[in-house]
Amino acid sequence: MRLGISTYACTWAIGVPGHPAPFQPMNGHAFLDWAAELGLRVVQIADNLPLDSLSSGELRDLVRHADALGVSIEVGTRGIQPNHIRTFLHIARECRSPLLRVVVDTAEHHPSADEVLQILRCLLPELEASGVTLAIENHDRFTSRVLVRILEQLQSDFVGICLDTVNSFGALEGPEVVVSTMAPWVVNLHLKDFLIRRATHMMGFVVEGRPAGQGQLNIAWLISKLREQGRDPNAILELWPSPEESIEKTIEKERGWARSSVEYLRALIPA
Repeated sequence: MRLGISTYACTWAIGVPGHPAPFQPMNGHAFLDWAAELGLRVVQIADNLPLDSLSSGELRDLVRHADALGVSIEVGTRGIQPNHIRTFLHIARECRSPLLRVVVDTAEHHPSADEVLQILRCLLPELEASGVTLAIENHDRFTSRVLVRILEQLQSDFVGICLDTVNSFGALEGPEVVVSTMAPWVVNLHLKDFLIRRATHMMGFVVEGRPAGQGQLNIAWLISKLREQGRDPNAILELWPSPEESIEKTIEKERGWARSSVEYLRALIPA
């Protein structure tokens, strides 16, 4: 297990649609520099900084930059339409990424579990030929049991789970359910700490992000449970900082959360 960081740990610095834009949005090169500054040697470049928007030359420049810093790139995307996955398998190979993390749903495509299974079956030969493992992220809609059923039917070493510690609240599942169900299938881990509090008017609850180690996620327990199942995936930091009164203050908060999170996590994940 190595500690890494996702572009979803610097979401505000990159830019959030519908919110004030940063004066100088973070690009891939700045993200790599930031990760190296934090002492990290693994990054996950996801769909909020889409690699398919780069030319082949720009992608090669990014990989050379990562190599110069001693940083390994993991590739992430959103959507499982076959041609989209084929594009990103090529990108993953160019980046020497051992996996492709994927969120199933896009704004235009919300496939059923059966459709997901059918698509993945068709893609299996290409996944195996590429040597890239598809890491399906638990992301709101599908329960952990539904995702595991898909994997059980595929029975492939080239499809697994990217376990996110918060997303399955959207499917009414907390970390204990998610981990107990999906741990044997995990090939990638998103560490995202959180706090659940009652709304100030007392009618309902608010789920919000916290720096790693400052929320309700028992990270030591999580790592232990995965290792009990023989799983030792890279642990990728993601953050959910709420906005401040200006984009500048929000980005400053985001960076502070990243620094404190890495400091905390280093005691648990030395590599």
